[in-house]
Amino acid sequence: MSATMPTDPGAPGPDAEPGENRPPLDAAVLARRLVRPAGAFAVLDIVEDTGSTNIDLADRARGSRYDLDDLTVLSAEHQSAGHGRLGRGWSAPARSSLAVSVYFAPGPPAGFAPAGYPWLSMLCALALSEALEAVAGIDAAIKWPNDVISGGAKISGLLAQLLPGAGAPAVIVGAGVNVSLSAGELPVPTATSVLLRGGTCLDRTELLAGYLERLGALYGGFRSVAGNPELPFAAGGPVEAGLRVRVSAAMATLGERVRAELPGGTELIGEATGLGSDGSLLVRTADGKNHSVLAADVIHLRRADGSYA
Repeated sequence: MSATMPTDPGAPGPDAEPGENRPPLDAAVLARRLVRPAGAFAVLDIVEDTGSTNIDLADRARGSRYDLDDLTVLSAEHQSAGHGRLGRGWSAPARSSLAVSVYFAPGPPAGFAPAGYPWLSMLCALALSEALEAVAGIDAAIKWPNDVISGGAKISGLLAQLLPGAGAPAVIVGAGVNVSLSAGELPVPTATSVLLRGGTCLDRTELLAGYLERLGALYGGFRSVAGNPELPFAAGGPVEAGLRVRVSAAMATLGERVRAELPGGTELIGEATGLGSDGSLLVRTADGKNHSVLAADVIHLRRADGSYA
């Protein structure tokens, strides 16, 4: 795919008309920065339009008999049938968002612990939150398990899909990021975008590069400790910390009062106190009991202004 870089990567004001400053991704720049040997990624493909980058990448994996290289990336200028963790659909105008999926195949259990797989989606959420802060200059935090919020509103959703395959499992993690959506283009009132948060950069090429560069560093560090969330690693910086510590520090859910809607229609209401070693959310209810929540729709009990936290 051929593309050109925008001449002005700065963000327009929050009153910008929808469709302004929405150039295509620059495939050449992304390849030079991200694909081996310069970067961590094996392949980076950009398509103009797709239903779902996760579905397309999973189809590629099955078609190759799960012989895709670790860190294969697929991004789309427009995704028409994206969906979230609970099957909720979403879409956005072309080139107004990022839609990107990454294929992780970390290897056999001897080199990457099975317990590390549930952490890959939160690793991606961590990389994205750090990239939004570093590249766009906006606050960003993780909402368990793997949404990213800014100013208390959802700016990104991530979805992980396990592919058992014939050998060691693989995981695809897809991310959708609201970049230049105006208030009238948001899918729900509790969402936001880089534009609406006053981000200093709306250049999707820079935002995608920042996300994937941070992801490559974190994933490389996590692989160096064989997928153990407790063991510290450096991830391209001087500070060593384990993935559970890193994710916990970036998670807005912890310390908040939440409602966890569990399979079967039951729910828990209590304080989110921490993360388990398997990535589960630890919730203490009013009776003092501690619960481990692994599969649930967790809702921050919102404040009067509608924000999450």
